[in-house]
Amino acid sequence: MNRWSHSIAVGTTACALSLFAGCAAKVLGDNAARRPDASVPGSFGPPPASVPLGPSVATQQQWDRFFADPNLRALIKEALNNNQELDIRLQDIIIAQNDAAAARGEYLPRIDAEVGAGLEKVGQRTSQGVSDRADGVREHLPNFRFGLRASWETDMFGRFRSARKAAKARYQATIQERHFLVTQIIAELANSYYDLVALDNQIDILDRNIAIQKDGLAIVEAKKAAARDNELGVQRFRAEVLKNQGRRFAFEQERIVAENRINFLVGRFPQHVERDPAALRSAKPELVATGLPSDLLENRPDVKAAELRLSAAEFDTKSAKARFYPSLSLDAGVGYESFNLRHLVDTPQSLAYSAAGSLLAPLLNRAAIKADYRSANARQVQAVYEYERAILRAYTEVYNQMMAITNLSQRYQQLAEQVTALESAIEVSNVLYRSAHADYSEVLLTRRDSLEAEMDLVEARKLQLQAVVAVYQALGGGWRRSP
Repeated sequence: MNRWSHSIAVGTTACALSLFAGCAAKVLGDNAARRPDASVPGSFGPPPASVPLGPSVATQQQWDRFFADPNLRALIKEALNNNQELDIRLQDIIIAQNDAAAARGEYLPRIDAEVGAGLEKVGQRTSQGVSDRADGVREHLPNFRFGLRASWETDMFGRFRSARKAAKARYQATIQERHFLVTQIIAELANSYYDLVALDNQIDILDRNIAIQKDGLAIVEAKKAAARDNELGVQRFRAEVLKNQGRRFAFEQERIVAENRINFLVGRFPQHVERDPAALRSAKPELVATGLPSDLLENRPDVKAAELRLSAAEFDTKSAKARFYPSLSLDAGVGYESFNLRHLVDTPQSLAYSAAGSLLAPLLNRAAIKADYRSANARQVQAVYEYERAILRAYTEVYNQMMAITNLSQRYQQLAEQVTALESAIEVSNVLYRSAHADYSEVLLTRRDSLEAEMDLVEARKLQLQAVVAVYQALGGGWRRSP
């Protein structure tokens, strides 16, 4: 580099630095970057009596210890091995890992091997042509060469380092996003399993009631034959039997859909799902300690992924900002070059080498750099809001499910008492009907109320178990593995 080029480079650098120092604030305008607000309340509100205090054990507990049902554990294990969406996310991790490796490669010097051949003819009425003719150089001159070339754009202001750190943060975020998907799949599978066993129990209740109603229909028909009842009672009982038989087909279809939803999550074609319907009736919903809201920042994979995405956006902004500053490039080459293959490796006659350095800085027409910088800053602001929203969503989900556990527990107690009361009412109505002290409508209504109460009791138990699963998911449980 001669003195004139060096002066221009230094002058350009000085101009670029002074211009950037004066207009950096104006580039962003009112959309300046800011830090996220990661503060959370000190607790999840007044703790319900059914939710214990203490550290959040659920978030540290693996799914195979949290779920007691062996059939459910077997399904979860198979899903984690075969679920296609998890496999898709695994490829996302591999892609992000390769992007991080590529970003690291941008920072390192580049060395290329070169082998080439060519043919050159210069114009006779040029200075080179006149000189070649005077020296006896032939008109069509071949050129053979091989060697090594190296180039390196130094990272004086951290543009490549920031890009590498951004790619690494995005790679780590994809890992956390897959952890979050594991939690979601486990929760969805558990909820679908409880849907299925609840439908098994509801169909069983419906079958028992249909059998009882058929017996009632036979009694009414016998009473009509003995002239102690009329055709209206017979038709009302028959209609009730037909209604519940039709209702059973609807429940059967729901059971097929629930079973195949599980099969889809497990990654297999429709088939029978092993389960124990009696486990729903004997299940006792676990009490889950919620811990502190601040634990969500570490335990929730989606919150950690949002934090890593924010970190990547900040590094992207730094990388975009560094484009305003000068860049220093170094180039070098060494090898052999000759117009005659016989003399290609003659040393030192055919040995050729070069070395050069250049310092470049944007001076005019920086609109594209400014636009990229503003866009990177806007993405950083977006990432701040995404992170804050992830924290808010996590806190709200835990709070809602805590309240659900309490309310569903109370509802289950009320429904259990209602079922007991209606069972007694059925016995009384049957006795009164046989003794002609009650009509058929009272028997039908009592039986119908009892059926609905039993159905609601099964539904309440299912919702209790699903609320516990929801708390487990909201606290960030399910994705950890054994050391």
